[in-house]
Amino acid sequence: MRTFPLKWQIGILVACGLVWLFAFSDRAIHAAQPGSVATNQEIAALQAEVNRLKGMVPDQSHAMKDVAYHFGNLWFAGQKGNWPLADFYWSETKSHLRWAVRIIPVRKDPQGHEIRLAEILDPIEKTALEDVHKAITEKNSEKFEQTYRQMLDSCYACHLGAGKPYLRLQIPKQPEVSIINFDPSP
Repeated sequence: MRTFPLKWQIGILVACGLVWLFAFSDRAIHAAQPGSVATNQEIAALQAEVNRLKGMVPDQSHAMKDVAYHFGNLWFAGQKGNWPLADFYWSETKSHLRWAVRIIPVRKDPQGHEIRLAEILDPIEKTALEDVHKAITEKNSEKFEQTYRQMLDSCYACHLGAGKPYLRLQIPKQPEVSIINFDPSP
């Protein structure tokens, strides 16, 4: 079975959503008119479509797997001094962290308290993740290693806050896939 790149999958979902929007827009406009009421059948149809679309969207663990892939590769790019590649993986890490928070913006901890993940991610982005970026920009290997470790600690603090203390992180020992050449030489 052929699979499509994630960007294509998201594009297909957006296109389906737009088709759905235009197909149901008359109904939605009618239901939104002052004094009009959507029928139970229309509400049920819309809810069924929302549920169907939700079932097509990747879950948060998928987004976090991507974060792990990019952040792991960031380590190897930095270790090799391949700063353009490190910057790429830094950007992908940041983007996929934001995606994970959009997928599930609020989690409940084991005690049932709501944890707003953006309230954890925002300060991490402005401190630990930005420090990693500064080390990359400065092409500073020593600072890179230090800030990368600090970012791992920040990630684990988020896992603790979300009630997932078993998700302990470490410096990767090898890249997840061997297809990427981390050597900065052409």
